[in-house]
Amino acid sequence: MTYQDTVNWMFNQLPMYQRQGDSAYKKDLSNTINLVNHLKNPEHKFKSIHVAGTNGKGSTSHMLASILQEAGYKVGLYTSPHLKDYRERIKVNGKEISKQFVIGFVKKHKQFLETNQLSFFEMTVGLAFDYFAKKKVDITIIEVGLGGRLDSTNVITPEVSVITNIGLDHTKFLGNTLELISKEKAGIIKPNIPVVISETQPETQSVFNTIAKQNNAKILFADKEPLISYSTDLLGHYQNKNKQVAYHVIKLLNNSFSVSEEQIKAGLNNSIKNTNLLGRWQILQDQPKIICDTAHNADGLKITMHQLIKETYKTLHIVFGVVNDKDLSTIIPYLPKSAVYYFCAPDIQRAMPVLELKTQMADFGFKGEAYLSVEKALKASKLSANLNDVIYVGGSTFVVAEVV
Repeated sequence: MTYQDTVNWMFNQLPMYQRQGDSAYKKDLSNTINLVNHLKNPEHKFKSIHVAGTNGKGSTSHMLASILQEAGYKVGLYTSPHLKDYRERIKVNGKEISKQFVIGFVKKHKQFLETNQLSFFEMTVGLAFDYFAKKKVDITIIEVGLGGRLDSTNVITPEVSVITNIGLDHTKFLGNTLELISKEKAGIIKPNIPVVISETQPETQSVFNTIAKQNNAKILFADKEPLISYSTDLLGHYQNKNKQVAYHVIKLLNNSFSVSEEQIKAGLNNSIKNTNLLGRWQILQDQPKIICDTAHNADGLKITMHQLIKETYKTLHIVFGVVNDKDLSTIIPYLPKSAVYYFCAPDIQRAMPVLELKTQMADFGFKGEAYLSVEKALKASKLSANLNDVIYVGGSTFVVAEVV
């Protein structure tokens, strides 16, 4: 099979959450455990940092990888979802896994993958672990896909566990309160392994403290520590929280990994260069200024929209699309009604049909037109915008994926 044939096969084996939603969610780790045993436990052959959370885990993971690269280490990075190419999920020192390795892995293990009916996400985790072991990385940054306790990545024993902010997202799987969601995220806390929490939230603090105590795990709330003043090349005010977390994770690693203050500074300032991260407050062009961001839930959009309305513009244009299980009422309070909207649907099965989106948004008092694709919506916004306007593209990771 070619590379594209291989990736298509992986996507089509069983429903994948990012494409189809709840039908892909599994409620135990037995498949992943069987797979890593089959692969002779590659997860035991490298050290790791495990990163969970509702928002910020992707940016934090890339910052951590960049800092450790600046310190001279060979660093594996596993994240999800990808924006343009599947191989974005698995990198070593910022370089994507080769097409040949993906093809070879599937070819070698295809019978096992089919027989055990592994999901797209499970086999991708196995592929990543196998690749990192064979590349003999010094350390990996492993981002949780969904939740924590039952996520396929939760077969590792990391050097440090990390939990970024907790918000109401994926409530169908993780629970409909911050307390319930935090319990699922806290499932990555391991016995005697320190954990760094991004934010002290009244609803979640006691949950994290209790579970950390049960595991004899040292716990540190990053927002309770002195604020660092280092800058980062990742734009967006929300990155202040993420760099604070990354800093304190690195400090906890210093018993086994030597990282200087200068290397931390360099890593934060070279996160994009070192890891090739896309879609976080990314400026696509000026005049008119076009900004895209992958924020897609209430907490993420609240922060992003707060920064957006501080931009200088005559008119704000928003290219906007969501997935079909999005409860618009949870994000409506944070979207500016004064903006001109260009409604669209990303090219995935899970997308909310554009006419349905337009109707629902109109019920909330938002004005805009529907377009048959993200590309056409963006083109229309460019034609309408003046040079001193701002165009924002977002609402879904999959909308951003089509414009970066």
